[in-house]
Amino acid sequence: MPTSRVTPEEPLDGPASAVASGAPEAGAGGRPRVGLVMTGGGARAAYQAGVLSGVLELLDPDRRPGFRNPFDIICGTSAGAINAAALACRAHQPHRAVDHLCDLWQALRTHDIYYSDAARLMRTGLQWLGMLGLGWIRPQLSRYAPHSLLDNQPLAGLLSRALSFPRLQTNLDRGHLSALAITATAYTTGEHLTFYQARQSIQPWSRTLRRAVACAIGVDHLMASSAIPFVFPARAILMGGRTLWCGDGSMRQLAPISPAIHLGAERIFVIGTNYSDETSPDVHDLDPPYPNLAQIAGHTLSNIFLDGVSMDMERMERINALLARIPANRLKSESLRPIHTLMIAPSRSLDELALEHLDELPGAVRTLFRVLGVSPRRIEAGGGALASYLLFESGYTRSLIALGRADSLNQAEKVIAFFKEWSA
Repeated sequence: MPTSRVTPEEPLDGPASAVASGAPEAGAGGRPRVGLVMTGGGARAAYQAGVLSGVLELLDPDRRPGFRNPFDIICGTSAGAINAAALACRAHQPHRAVDHLCDLWQALRTHDIYYSDAARLMRTGLQWLGMLGLGWIRPQLSRYAPHSLLDNQPLAGLLSRALSFPRLQTNLDRGHLSALAITATAYTTGEHLTFYQARQSIQPWSRTLRRAVACAIGVDHLMASSAIPFVFPARAILMGGRTLWCGDGSMRQLAPISPAIHLGAERIFVIGTNYSDETSPDVHDLDPPYPNLAQIAGHTLSNIFLDGVSMDMERMERINALLARIPANRLKSESLRPIHTLMIAPSRSLDELALEHLDELPGAVRTLFRVLGVSPRRIEAGGGALASYLLFESGYTRSLIALGRADSLNQAEKVIAFFKEWSA
């Protein structure tokens, strides 16, 4: 298993973060620093590419050659981490960066992300059955058990071909962005880790079960951040001479917006992948059957990916409301400052959208989904959520991109107002 080596940078003396100091470094031209936060969601993250496409069209419809990257600090989790890295690696050409990101998502096929042939899926299934059936008799068989339901090694090759991490450092050095942050969860220690690469030295921060690590970000960090538990295998990260097995960054993500604030953002633009009505859908069946595996797995993934950022936004709004009651001179003396936020999220159910494209999956994967209980007949039958995370097919991702673009353009006034000081 590949191991990524993390070499911590020397911390800078002084405040641990911009929030603590109350005086974050300004962006280009003295404007407020804008942070971009992209949440997880597997295939749902194609929606984020569409939102970014719409935002850039609103900010620069003429695609001026000198147009600068509007996001000083880019943070991502899980599949959102992949989008974040893709944007950061091409931050010197923001329009081309988003075009490239959209092209990647639109051309995706399932086999680009994980092995989907019948032979591999059957072998994995037999290994699991053998362990479950005979493992209690011969415990030593557990060492031969597969590490996950699916093998996403093809994704590592795709990321290596599509991203230029030396270019990321060049963009940081030249001021095209200030920092990139990728989050993961360490199974070994139970900590939520934020790996960040910044233009200037920033002292790593630490909170309860949360820790920041300055390092050179690479493919292994993205693979770790997007390793959906049970679905994809964990990734080994070598940190301070110790190997940490890391999984999806959405787990134990108690404060998704926190890394952007610690890195100095004054305004934060959040792209979610959760349709609000999915948290409380109308139930027409008063006596539903026992939930199948697909329903349980789908709700589990939704709990991992979607709940944290909404709660963090609510906390941010409450804190801003409290800070608004404090005199400005007192805020300055207490090293406090409000954070202006804007969030764009899907305007329709991605569960339903995924079920419309279920037939695009390879036959072996479609069969596996049906065994788990995924049914295209009606969303209450279960599996829409599970399919929405793992349906890496171009028909679905194109629909997500179109929806994201439409949602951002439909909120043109809010988007333009959010970036008004940035463009002044």
